[in-house]
Amino acid sequence: MSEAGGGPGCGFPVPQRAPWSLVAATAALCLVSATSVWTAGAAPMSREEKQKLGNQVLEMFDHAYGNYMEHAYPADELMPLTCRGRVRGQEPSRGDVDDALGKFSLTLIDSLDTLVVLNKTKEFEDAVRKVLRDVNLDNDVVVSVFETNIRVLGGLLGGHSLAIMLKEKGEYMQWYNDELLQMAKQLGYKLLPAFNTTSGLPYPRINLKFGIRKPEARTGTETDTCTACAGTLILEFAALSRFTGATIFEEYARKALDFLWEKRQRSSNLVGVTINIHTGDWVRKDSGVGAGIDSYYEYLLKAYVLLGDDSFLERFNTHYDAIMRYISQPPLLLDVHIHKPMLNARTWMDALLAFFPGLQVLKGDIRPAIETHEMLYQVIKKHNFLPEAFTTDFRVHWAQHPLRPEFAESTYFLYKATGDPYYLEVGKTLIENLNKYARVPCGFAAMKDVRTGSHEDRMDSFFLAEMFKYLYLLFADKEDIIFDIEDYIFTTEAHLLPLWLSTTNQSMSKKNTTSEYTELDDSNFDWTCPNTQILFPNDPLYAQSIREPLKNVVDKSCPRGIIRVEESFRSGAKPPLRARDFMATNPEHLEILKKMGAASSIDAEDGLRFMQEMIELSSQQQKEQQLPPRAVQIVSHPFFGRVVLTAGPAQFGLDLSKHKETRGFVASSKPYNGCSELTNPEAVMGKIALIQRGQCMFAEKARNIQNAGAIGGIVIDDNEGSSSDTAPLFQMAGDGKDTDDIKIPMLFLFSKEGSIILDAIREYEEVEVLLSDKAKDRDPEMENEEQPSSENDSQNQSAEQMTSISQEVDLIDQESLEESSLNSHPESLSPADTDNAASVSPSEQNSNPAENHETTSLDGECTDLDNQLQEQSETEEDSSPNVSWGKKVQPIDSILADWNEDIEAFEMMEKDEL
Repeated sequence: MSEAGGGPGCGFPVPQRAPWSLVAATAALCLVSATSVWTAGAAPMSREEKQKLGNQVLEMFDHAYGNYMEHAYPADELMPLTCRGRVRGQEPSRGDVDDALGKFSLTLIDSLDTLVVLNKTKEFEDAVRKVLRDVNLDNDVVVSVFETNIRVLGGLLGGHSLAIMLKEKGEYMQWYNDELLQMAKQLGYKLLPAFNTTSGLPYPRINLKFGIRKPEARTGTETDTCTACAGTLILEFAALSRFTGATIFEEYARKALDFLWEKRQRSSNLVGVTINIHTGDWVRKDSGVGAGIDSYYEYLLKAYVLLGDDSFLERFNTHYDAIMRYISQPPLLLDVHIHKPMLNARTWMDALLAFFPGLQVLKGDIRPAIETHEMLYQVIKKHNFLPEAFTTDFRVHWAQHPLRPEFAESTYFLYKATGDPYYLEVGKTLIENLNKYARVPCGFAAMKDVRTGSHEDRMDSFFLAEMFKYLYLLFADKEDIIFDIEDYIFTTEAHLLPLWLSTTNQSMSKKNTTSEYTELDDSNFDWTCPNTQILFPNDPLYAQSIREPLKNVVDKSCPRGIIRVEESFRSGAKPPLRARDFMATNPEHLEILKKMGAASSIDAEDGLRFMQEMIELSSQQQKEQQLPPRAVQIVSHPFFGRVVLTAGPAQFGLDLSKHKETRGFVASSKPYNGCSELTNPEAVMGKIALIQRGQCMFAEKARNIQNAGAIGGIVIDDNEGSSSDTAPLFQMAGDGKDTDDIKIPMLFLFSKEGSIILDAIREYEEVEVLLSDKAKDRDPEMENEEQPSSENDSQNQSAEQMTSISQEVDLIDQESLEESSLNSHPESLSPADTDNAASVSPSEQNSNPAENHETTSLDGECTDLDNQLQEQSETEEDSSPNVSWGKKVQPIDSILADWNEDIEAFEMMEKDEL
């Protein structure tokens, strides 16, 4: 091999089915050459400072792990603000994010191999003993198949991998006899029933004790799953098969991957976000590299690395070519439609795509990895952390940050590949921010809002499994680690699987089916290690030259690459009109709209993009001005909390987000409109009053029922057929006067949701509900109580019908209330997080009066965003480009009439996101 920067580099061939030890050795030689090139142009960090930072990471891990063991174990996770454990069913439900919790000491299992990486071998041995002694995998709890696989199965396998390594070294774990592997095998068999579908794609959830579709299982009725959920199994399942010799696990994971590959969109070679597990139809047809898809791509490439099956590499390269063709718009990575890949599906990015630069390093595509990583780093420098989602002009879209490790992961891999000390400084910044903003006395708390610095009582297990592992490895020298990290591959949860599994218990046929479906670009399949002179030109300032144009990208409103304007720029044309710049009274803007869709395909694409931006801008403004939704949960027989109705909040009365929920039986007020003193105060005393919308102010209704002794109120829409499924969230405004005298909570239900409560009253008379900011876990003890003997068979049948109908509403409303995303692990957005992101903190509202509209209205005029914008546009003469487009302009409507189909598609996608 030649010296760095000269000669042919390391371009010798690698056999297609060579043992990975040979491939790994070849890659390592390439990295050494690359590193020497990069290091030549930058001042290295001193050994002393690296050691100091490494020791700081160790202390931070001790703080997080020690507090978990002291205050939370054997619970699944630590609640660092209240210094106690999070136990499923004992804390308010957070929606799908709680599906990671299975009462199996999740954080301890997820941290096992981290202990070894951090050279805490004695603590590792103690932790393994605790797992074997205390952990039960046979709990009656419904868990996510995806989360349980990557966190628990992966954690057990990673722990086993390093346990046998330590045993071979002869000092620790001498008593170990594959006990963790036996637990992993037990768990693997518990997950297998999830694959009982015609497609081979697994159900998203399973009951650890009862499996799928049994009455006791309480799951098995789902029809959809995310692509990452079904496509992120092969590493753990194949490793389990290779370790144990039981081939069934690898077979099932391969079948799921094969099905996803066959269902890709053939013209674009992209996959959607959500797929029907029975039919294989794409439910959500947008495609990106973030939430819902991310680790599917990761596992295709890593499955080739671990298993040596070149069909996985061919599939990855085919997808990667499509990603770089359509999704990559340097430095951004924007979702597109799988059928219209030149059209962006949204104008914001989620934090989970931060893993992608690290994957590009493994692929060997360094330049775009540097660009995207630098863009993300600039966002972090602005907000201290990476928001869950941010727009293409780098405004916060979702403000939470649950201490995700993906950016640290990419930082580590970029430093590993380049040796550029710049990435050590990036890692130092991450450490400082964690200690300064996230550290609390009992651990590290997730950020509820990166803008305000508020905390959330949450410390996910992936924080210990990944963050500290990558940060420690970033600053560690080879002699600081007690084993050779190059002998292992990282799973998506950063668990370590040994590369020697590629030659162990090989029983799967390696049929290359890729070429049956598409013609492949031969340039994607050079079976050689890339020439470092091509990857890294002989320029010590090469990395800096890539990063320099991006230094101020966050402060610019429209960085290059946000939209595809290359063709329009060729002749010196102006850039396309953006929704945020549009003014309805600007003749030039109206003229541009008239041309959209008429002159050329480029104009048509600009028009569709403009409409998409209009819809997303409206949605963003609505989120910024509205309070988050509330929940009305029916907790009495036969519902027992299964029915959760999305309710609109009030701008007065008890704030359910700050106070304990209100629980009580419901009663209709007389008069039903609640606009005068109640004639039935004895009926509503100590109960939650039902009132009909109309004829007077909301605040007046609240005062009347409060004076009658009601403990809360539910206003039901008088517009028959209205539903939260189709209407925007409504919030009840006051009467323009001081409403501090109203002390009870008030919620608003549309007609469809209100009818469910009214029907239940007619059927069962006594109906108890829970008013809260989020749905709570239902009480299993109440469900097990015997039904009253007075109930006849017809009542039981009606109860079943009511429950069946209500569960459909529950399914819809849970998505709306929790803003359920795709999955909740470190590769996906937290479903329960996004409802918080929809609201703006009081400090932010006060600091931005232009966006803080007064919303005093009559009861009959709920304050939805469209009304506010139209009223403002009539009184403010285009004072704000962000709202001036809300003015009704009939000529524009006629111009856009031909775009109805695409507009409906965008609206449907927006509904999916919410």
